[in-house]
Amino acid sequence: MEYKEVKKKYPSLSREIEIETTKVRISGYRSDSDTGEVAVVSGHSLTGYEPDVIDYVRRCDNETQAKEIIEYLKRQGEISPQYADRLMEQLLNHPLGVRSFGSKKSPGWYEKLRNQ
Repeated sequence: MEYKEVKKKYPSLSREIEIETTKVRISGYRSDSDTGEVAVVSGHSLTGYEPDVIDYVRRCDNETQAKEIIEYLKRQGEISPQYADRLMEQLLNHPLGVRSFGSKKSPGWYEKLRNQ
């Protein structure tokens, strides 16, 4: 759809785009939607929640640590080689690098979440 058509059909939306009043910061994303859904559904209960590769990567300080985690879980058979490749691609090619998976999880993160 051409922008002229968007402007005609959706004048309010086009104004927001033009003046950039509405911005939503996305601090991370999961390339595997099934894993992301499980994380969202488990929400704050944490009962029976098993940390996944993204949870481990979010504890990393740098790309080297994240690579080690991904490779280790791949060797252990906990993630598929294809999923490991997608994670590595995101890690190496996304401008935010390791933070593209989300903000850093510091010690006590789960306890803080549980107490919310």
